[in-house]
Amino acid sequence: MAATASPAAGGMDGKPRTSPKSVKFLFGGLAGLSAGLLRQATYTTTRLGIYTVLFERLTGADGTPPGFLLKALIGMTAGATGAFVGTPAEVALIRMTADGRLPADQRRGYKNVFNALIRITQEEGVPTLWRGCIPTMARAVVVNAAQLASYSQSKQFLLDSGYFSDNILCHFCASMISGLVTTAASMPVDIAKTRIQNMRMIDGKPEYKNGLDVLFKVVRYEGFFSLWKGFTPYYARLGPHTVLTFIFLEQMNKAYKRLFLSG
Repeated sequence: MAATASPAAGGMDGKPRTSPKSVKFLFGGLAGLSAGLLRQATYTTTRLGIYTVLFERLTGADGTPPGFLLKALIGMTAGATGAFVGTPAEVALIRMTADGRLPADQRRGYKNVFNALIRITQEEGVPTLWRGCIPTMARAVVVNAAQLASYSQSKQFLLDSGYFSDNILCHFCASMISGLVTTAASMPVDIAKTRIQNMRMIDGKPEYKNGLDVLFKVVRYEGFFSLWKGFTPYYARLGPHTVLTFIFLEQMNKAYKRLFLSG
């Protein structure tokens, strides 16, 4: 008996066909690419730039770096400012990535991040671009106080140990330590943020009152260490991101000083 080809396997001519679902799966994730790039270009450059400038301004005349608490304060300032600047791109990113999951008649159909920003401004007003700004800034304060301060402190400790010089190996080790500290500090904040965004209404009342209520209930009903559930995959994502961020930052700072400040 001759085998019959499955319609899903190919067309009438026997050639394979690409399923529309496969195309959607492969390219659906690119919907918010322009918004994601703009968010990094605004949020990341702002926070790293402000931290670097303030760190250098507060370094003593003899080269003594700021103390850890001052580093943390600088990181909080840089994070809050960066989050404020990056919120419009994040609003566009959230809407663009969620658009494909909406019913066809409710989709906004933004072409790219700039089209999204213009339409949001025209249709809903400028303040909508900063919707959710406060919780975004609160998370950025925690993350950047941990990430930026722990990196500077770890780098200083490694250099003072005498086993490291100011090179890529030192930057790599310091950023891995920073990623570990940042993961531990930011996971409870992310859990609170995620559960508030996804909370249900119970008997006409919201499931949680605020972020602190989330944390108290998680600790009470699920255990203290549930605040760090999924620590390993979170660190596996954040660790390389932190390493690349600080290695590129250090190299660009060195290049800038060599090209523009050496003469």
